[in-house]
Amino acid sequence: MRSKLKHAGPALKLRPHRVARGAGGVGRPARQHRTHRVAQGRPETARTGPSGVKALARPAFGIVPGVSLARRKETQPVKPPEPTQSAATAPSFGTLGALEVRLARSAAEIAASQRLRYHVFYEEMSAEPSPEMARTARDFDVFDPICDHLLVIDHSAPSDLGGFSVVGTYRLLRQDVAERHGGFYTQGEFDVEGLIARRPPGTRFLELGRSCTHLRYRNKPTIELLWHGIMSYVALHKMDVMFGCASIAGTDPGLLAPQLAFLHHEFGAPAEWVARAQPGRRIDMNRLSKEDVNVREALRALPPLIKGYIRAGCYIGDGAVVDPQFGTTDVLIILPVDRISDRYYSRFAKPETVSG
Repeated sequence: MRSKLKHAGPALKLRPHRVARGAGGVGRPARQHRTHRVAQGRPETARTGPSGVKALARPAFGIVPGVSLARRKETQPVKPPEPTQSAATAPSFGTLGALEVRLARSAAEIAASQRLRYHVFYEEMSAEPSPEMARTARDFDVFDPICDHLLVIDHSAPSDLGGFSVVGTYRLLRQDVAERHGGFYTQGEFDVEGLIARRPPGTRFLELGRSCTHLRYRNKPTIELLWHGIMSYVALHKMDVMFGCASIAGTDPGLLAPQLAFLHHEFGAPAEWVARAQPGRRIDMNRLSKEDVNVREALRALPPLIKGYIRAGCYIGDGAVVDPQFGTTDVLIILPVDRISDRYYSRFAKPETVSG
C-alpha cells in the first residue's frame, strides 16, 4: 500500500547546503559499494560518550578532563527539561496517517521520549541505569536540556500524554549549541574536535544520538518518518555534516571481528574525514584482512541502524569503543550531507510517497 507523506516542514531542495569546499574538501565520489536493505526486528539505537573525556584543544568546549558528562550518575531528581526556543516553535515536518514527525514542544513530550529511551535501552536491552533513572523510568543526562528532540508521534495510540504516544525519537545537537554548553556527547569516545578543526571554516556539524523506536513501530513507515525529520532539520538549520555513534551488540571485539573489519575496509574514512577513538579506549577494527571478510555474513550481522547509514553514504571513524554499561561496541558514523545518496534524497528530502 502506498500512502502519501504530507510534508509540512521547510521547503527542501536537493543538496540543500553543500559542504564548503577548501583544503581537504572532498567531492561526491562514485558509489562503489552495494548494500542491502535494512533488516527489521532489532532495536535501533545510537548512543555516545562514556568516561575518560580527553581535554579539548578549543576553549569553547568546556569539558573537564577525566569527567564524563555523558555517563555521569545522577543522584538528584532531574526534572524533564523545557524544549529549546527554536524547537518550541518549529513546524511539523510531516505526517503519515496517524503518525507525525516533529520536534518536542514541551517538557512533557521530552519526558515521553526519555521514557521510550529507558524502555528500549534499560528494560529491553538490559543496560544499567542509575538509581534515579530506575526510580523515574526515564533515560536522561546533562545533554538533554540543550538538545532538540525529534519525535515520531502516534496520535491514534492512547497514553497519558494528551491521547498520543511517542513511538520513535532521535536527539539532535548542533555545533553552535554544543560550543556554548561544554561540547559534544560523542567526544567521550571519539576525537570529533580534531575532525571539526580540520574542516573548512563555517562547516556546520550536527550530532545524532539516543535513537530508538518502540518494538511495535520498528517498521518502514516509522523509520522513514525519522529520516524525513532529520533531513528536514538539516535543511532548516543548513547543516553540513551529521555524526554520532552507532552500537553493535556485544563487548568482545574478537567475536565482532567480521563486522568491524568489514566496516573498516569498505567504509573507513579518508584522512580528511577521519576521527579516531580516544586513546586508551580504542579497539582496532582491522581484525581480519579484506580478503578474509565474508561480506554477506558481515552485512547480515550488522544492526539496521548502521546499514541505514551505510546506504546513505557514511564514513566510519578509526577504531571502535567498548561500552560496558550498554553491553555494546560503538563505531563512529560520519555522514557529510554532500555525500548522501540520491536514493535517500529522493525519498526523504522532499515530499514523496512512502510505504505504509
